[in-house]
Amino acid sequence: MSRLLRHDRRQLAQYPSLVGIDEAGRGCLAGPVSAGAVWLDHTFFTSRARLALARAANDSKKMSPAAREEMYLALCEWESTGALRSAQATASVLEIGAYNILGATRLAMHRCLQMLAKTTVDACKPCPFLAAASGGDTPLFHIDETLWPRVLVDGRPLKPFAWQHTAIVGGDGKSLAIALASILAKVRRDKLMAEMDKLYPQYGFAIHKGYATPMHIEAIRKHGACPEHRPLFLRAILASVSGGIGGHPEFAF
Repeated sequence: MSRLLRHDRRQLAQYPSLVGIDEAGRGCLAGPVSAGAVWLDHTFFTSRARLALARAANDSKKMSPAAREEMYLALCEWESTGALRSAQATASVLEIGAYNILGATRLAMHRCLQMLAKTTVDACKPCPFLAAASGGDTPLFHIDETLWPRVLVDGRPLKPFAWQHTAIVGGDGKSLAIALASILAKVRRDKLMAEMDKLYPQYGFAIHKGYATPMHIEAIRKHGACPEHRPLFLRAILASVSGGIGGHPEFAF
């Protein structure tokens, strides 16, 4: 059994279920930031076939595109059979500009948890609500605490955040739930960027997915910025360009 599987099985000795959360695209120059959440409970670990496939899960950045896609398809199949639940959400370029990248990442993650809470309410009576918090982590759902899943987030604690959670630095390489969430966030964002490439083929979004590769930077310098570029992220690249770029006044310096 992989280290990630062992970690989550140990967690499930104390909690009825786990929710892993991760993001993709936080450091990109263009496109939304994506978040994924995966909800696992004891039933996931009852199938040897699932566990055999799940051994290949890891931090999505350390997996090849083919391996990520294979695990993503497995994740979709597991959800269709009720072995797990998942949610994916994004925060747009406009929201990144309004709330900064950290705030937009929290927003995308919050949307994932809202979706999971809603599907749980619809599916279960009584249901194990996610434990919401405000200010000093005061629960908003007054249900027996033993029913609450443990929410595991990759990275540092999210502050402020509306949901009680445990942050794990490098969690996508330590927890299966977080690793699966990272794969979900990454694959779905990559698919969004491939669709964006059809609208703006001059940038090569399908290749670099919006990251600051030499190819992408050169395309920005040549063609200017499109509406899917993040203005604040381009300042260092385009600081020498006078009068803005791409016809968008927000890119003026």
